[in-house]
Amino acid sequence: MTATGSFSVKLDPQQDRKTPAGRMLISKVYSGDIVGTGIGQMISKRTESGNAVYYAIEEVSASLAGKKGTFTLLHSGVMSVQGQQLSIQVMSGSGTGELAGISGDCIIEQKDGEHFYQFNYHFTN
Repeated sequence: MTATGSFSVKLDPQQDRKTPAGRMLISKVYSGDIVGTGIGQMISKRTESGNAVYYAIEEVSASLAGKKGTFTLLHSGVMSVQGQQLSIQVMSGSGTGELAGISGDCIIEQKDGEHFYQFNYHFTN
């Protein structure tokens, strides 16, 4: 199954000068086929040449296909002048409530300052 829509995101920097990477708190509001919120943390590093890497854990509390519950997304990304490689996966066993047994992956795209998602998912139960 595939869910599509958009989301707004707020990043709140939590800089620790003792580490070489930056940390941010993430707050999202999803609309479209997923209606709900996401909260999490991201760790990122950018080089002077513009290359970057990030990892994040996001807890999504939402309604999807008439089912309500939560699940966790694991994000990893590598960006360079040649392009980007992003991986966003549902953490195995993280679904709760009516979303128990969910698995899948997500593709995000940014256009003209807006964020869009395509969430490919299925239920194992």
